[in-house]
Amino acid sequence: MKSFYLGLICLMLVSSCKSDNKEVIPVETKKEIALAEKIANAHGFENWKNVSKVSFTFQVDKDTLKGKGRTWTWFPKEDKVLLRDNDTTYNYIRSQVDSTTIAIDKAFINDKFWLLIPFQMVWDTSANISEPKKSEAPISKTELNMTTLTYSDNGGYTPGDAYDIYYDDNYIIKEWTYRKGNSEAPSLSTTFENIKIFNGIKIAMDHKQEGATWNLNFTDVSITLDTKK
Repeated sequence: MKSFYLGLICLMLVSSCKSDNKEVIPVETKKEIALAEKIANAHGFENWKNVSKVSFTFQVDKDTLKGKGRTWTWFPKEDKVLLRDNDTTYNYIRSQVDSTTIAIDKAFINDKFWLLIPFQMVWDTSANISEPKKSEAPISKTELNMTTLTYSDNGGYTPGDAYDIYYDDNYIIKEWTYRKGNSEAPSLSTTFENIKIFNGIKIAMDHKQEGATWNLNFTDVSITLDTKK
């Protein structure tokens, strides 16, 4: 099971969401949800209802070393997850996580969060989304729109974390900053680049740090739509 751990920050950015289940939205959060939906829709969220399977490999390349990836297959409608690790496959149901699968689930939540952060902004209704403002992006130093996604201190794998999300006027995410425990100092800032489209869903394949030969990236991405009418 040691091979689940990719090292460095692989589990540092586990989101505080507990699940992707829909929740009743209080009236006072409608403004936040409106912004979240604009960002999600800009990345193809309207196609998610038809998705039956998501496959991807999550890895971190540093300097000249290519990271050992985690390869996932997720069946969101069944809440089922498979992890391929070397010659072994682990599978579990997310609603039935126990002591034997919690480490796998933490890794999955982390990797899925990187892959689908625009959609997490809609799914994670317990998180707070700030009013947008213009702000200088940490890496490009260009002026972009910025909103902060803050998780509650209660629940989830890493409660209290915050994410400053920088997006353009078309609501496409360009950069973000992760702040562990909502600290003032940034814990990590990366780009969102090399966007590719899979059955209408936009995925940023590369996330790079400023001035570093470091790239958190995705390979073997595929998104399968439900063929049922």
